[in-house]
Amino acid sequence: MRGQALSEKQPPVDRKKIADGVRLMLEGMGENADRDGLRKTPERVANFYAELTEGMWSDPKSEVVPLPGDSHDEMVIVKDIAIASVCEHHLAPFVGNVHIAYIPKGGRIVGLSKLARVAEIYARRLQVQERLTKQIADTLFEELEPLGVMVVMEAEHTCMTLRGVKKPGAKTVTSAVLGGFRKDPRTRSEAMSLITG
Repeated sequence: MRGQALSEKQPPVDRKKIADGVRLMLEGMGENADRDGLRKTPERVANFYAELTEGMWSDPKSEVVPLPGDSHDEMVIVKDIAIASVCEHHLAPFVGNVHIAYIPKGGRIVGLSKLARVAEIYARRLQVQERLTKQIADTLFEELEPLGVMVVMEAEHTCMTLRGVKKPGAKTVTSAVLGGFRKDPRTRSEAMSLITG
């Protein structure tokens, strides 16, 4: 539903099944899932993952509705949009910022919060950062029909900072560049300088 906050929706997840799985995981670690500190952990984790994946039941395209009567023909950038997602390989969170730039065509613009909402809906799914970046760009390019779209994302992945190579602070940067931003290096450079400046 357009305009409804993600947290207001009740995703069709089986929280009991998730909680049962967490209980098994705790037992697999040699823990007593019934001890005081862990008794409610399975339900808490089920709620946590239901919230982190609630974008799976929302349509980001429904958010991209041009504003009637308003127009603009220069670059629009919303930067430092905080996102949190879940790596589908390890079910570990990754957090960061997404920067979205577009050049309106025919003056068609969208509310700034809608850009953040599209990013949020896609982020609240089991994801990989590369796909997440591309999904945001593709949706805005298809639905808004701008002259160009550029999405740049930087995120820290706990699956890399807390396990494996264990490199806290390492960030992954991805981009998706479409239309005029892809064709014209000067336009792309201008957007990057505004994003990083």
